[in-house]
Amino acid sequence: MKSAFVFPGQGSQSVGMLSAAAEAWPMISETFDEASNVLGFDLWHLCQQGPAEELNKTMVTQPVLLTASVALWRQWCVSEGPRPDFVAGHSLGEYSALVAAESLDFIEAVKLVQLRGELMQDAVPEGQGRMAAILGLEDSDVVAACEQAAEGDVVAAVNFNAPGQVVIAGSASAVERAIEACKAKGARKAMPLPVSVPSHCTLMSGAAEKLAEALEDIRFNDAVIPVVQNVNAEPATDAETLKANLLKQLYSPVLWTNSVQRLSTEGVGVAAECGAGKVLAGLIKRIDRSLPVHGIESPESLAEAIKAFAKS
Repeated sequence: MKSAFVFPGQGSQSVGMLSAAAEAWPMISETFDEASNVLGFDLWHLCQQGPAEELNKTMVTQPVLLTASVALWRQWCVSEGPRPDFVAGHSLGEYSALVAAESLDFIEAVKLVQLRGELMQDAVPEGQGRMAAILGLEDSDVVAACEQAAEGDVVAAVNFNAPGQVVIAGSASAVERAIEACKAKGARKAMPLPVSVPSHCTLMSGAAEKLAEALEDIRFNDAVIPVVQNVNAEPATDAETLKANLLKQLYSPVLWTNSVQRLSTEGVGVAAECGAGKVLAGLIKRIDRSLPVHGIESPESLAEAIKAFAKS
């Protein structure tokens, strides 16, 4: 039986996150200090004190979540947790996965995700982009509703999170039309999300061009652990492939359902969610009930996960 680590993306943050972990493990504050020194502001203070509006700004959220995941990964490593056979990250979480796989240096990743957040925020003026969650429809129905609602604007299914759970993104007016089209097709829920950045759609193409320039100066190594990437749900270790797919990810759908299914196909029978919260554990339960996902945010849960991984 093989094992995997999965790394969450935006939406997992909350004021007070990892406070218990930091009390137990100096590694948490040390890793946050490292990132704060690079960025020039106190990430840990923001995590613990907020305000939530500041923590939820894309250019803050991205380095915070990357740092949280890497801090827990480092704690796993110093606790002699077994190396997983695969890693995968949801959207932003793919950067954390690349750090864990030793393809991308942590400090480079911190600077990169802050830039990514800024570029995404700047790509579409405030109020002109939107995302929405569609629950209770087949993927194909959501795709069809977006095509029907586009009317020359951009709207697309961008996060295939689990069966019956798809996120759409695009220009605000087109997303509104797509919400109504999904309701007409029988969606159980079709609701706007409280974000202004329409991630993973073609409106991010301009941001991707600027990110490509930054990536030219960053060294990628071949991964020591295969990374199942968002854009194609395929495992890769080659540095150039990882880098190219990371760039495509900015304007391409996140194939999370397919990624989890690929892990199962590869023989993964145990997984750990390496980050704040349990968002991915909830999604994976809907994709593959036979795949247990352990949290590692406390000494107790980490010890339990190590025991489960040791049996794999």
